[in-house]
Amino acid sequence: MHTPIIALISADPSSRTVLEETLSDRFTTLLTATTTEAGLQLLTQRKDLTLVVCDDSGGRIARATLLAQARQAVPPVPVVVLGQLDSAKAALDAVREGATDYLPKPVSVDAIRAALLSAHAAHTPAAQPLPDRPLGFERIVSVSPQMQLVKHLAQEVATTDATVLITGESGTGKELFAHAIHAASQRAKGPFVALNCAGIPEHLLESELFGYQRGAFTDAKQSKPGRFQMAEGGTLFLDEIGEMSLSAQAKLLRVLQDHLVDPLGDTRSIKVNIRVIAATNEDLPAQIKAGRFRLDLFYRLNVYQLRIPPLRERPDDIEPILLSFLDYARKNHGCRIHRVDSEALSLLQRHDWPGNVRELHNVVEGLTITCKSDTIQPEHLPQTVRPAKGAVSNASAEKTSLLAFGLSFQEMEKKMLEEALRKAAGNVSEASRLLKMTRNTLRYRMAKYHIS
Repeated sequence: MHTPIIALISADPSSRTVLEETLSDRFTTLLTATTTEAGLQLLTQRKDLTLVVCDDSGGRIARATLLAQARQAVPPVPVVVLGQLDSAKAALDAVREGATDYLPKPVSVDAIRAALLSAHAAHTPAAQPLPDRPLGFERIVSVSPQMQLVKHLAQEVATTDATVLITGESGTGKELFAHAIHAASQRAKGPFVALNCAGIPEHLLESELFGYQRGAFTDAKQSKPGRFQMAEGGTLFLDEIGEMSLSAQAKLLRVLQDHLVDPLGDTRSIKVNIRVIAATNEDLPAQIKAGRFRLDLFYRLNVYQLRIPPLRERPDDIEPILLSFLDYARKNHGCRIHRVDSEALSLLQRHDWPGNVRELHNVVEGLTITCKSDTIQPEHLPQTVRPAKGAVSNASAEKTSLLAFGLSFQEMEKKMLEEALRKAAGNVSEASRLLKMTRNTLRYRMAKYHIS
């Protein structure tokens, strides 16, 4: 598979900088345009574009013109639109104009990534993920007994066709396990289709899952298969399943029970032959008690559950994971680092790793730039990992970068709320005092993140 080429069209300098940092990585080539004319030129001259990200929130980019040009390309180029309005009408308008997806700003890194994978999968016959990397169990680096047991259980269930529910904190590698299970299954030659349920607006999720027929709604000029149909003969991975609306949950339950899909605007049901793997970092039993997740769907998904332990529970895995990241960096980016000092490793193993493997990857990425030696020493580590000697002063605390945790803004906010509630022993008034917000604001944010 060739390296995906993404065109970013944005006239907003501050927004463009953030998007460039989000979209640029070792697995993609990023092209940028700052005007509608430059964007049209990219679409005309480049016949190898994989995706277009169009940021029209500043009002200086002619979105409709770009979408029309993208539709006329051979083959058509999928376009993800970033807009200012968080509304169903804005999203529907963008989709009717030809956008593959619409995301209101500000958007998280995970939401952008999910949208890109979604758009790419919808326009790729094999529906494989963007990065061209090995996807078997050999990619999951671990030496700890906890992970060895999880890998053994995953390899066992891979030989069956059972529905799997993968649980664990954000950044632990749930999608890696889903890929590995698929690669080791009898469906390995079939497609692996991924959908992040939290990365798609609720009103568009059902059409993404089940597809629609031509004429199902205004401007539905052609039929579009849903993810279930795209995964025929293979595996459908539903990430962040706890974020799915109750309406979509009811329809998903029917598919799991009867293996029948009802596309929008079609009077016929379509039989599908797929395996479903779902993942969540939510406490689904708590969601069920709160009335936000269906008990019958939970039983259908929880045929076989795999819990991926957080990195802080398996410090023995930190060194081999870090060395594997360094090995890749040496082979692909000329990194000079070969080893880690024992004292530096001890600091890494004592760190709490709230962002798990994703946070460790971010730390290594930073070290490949800042560390000029062939050995990682304690002084090379970021302040988030290397505590200051003695008490931490306010000045040093202010210098600590929260971005190094590898968490989105929403994930960081949720963790702060949970920490305050733990310290307050569940007392909302005390937690609101710790967070310096009103009780009503705290209750609203607790409901937003489904915190009991």
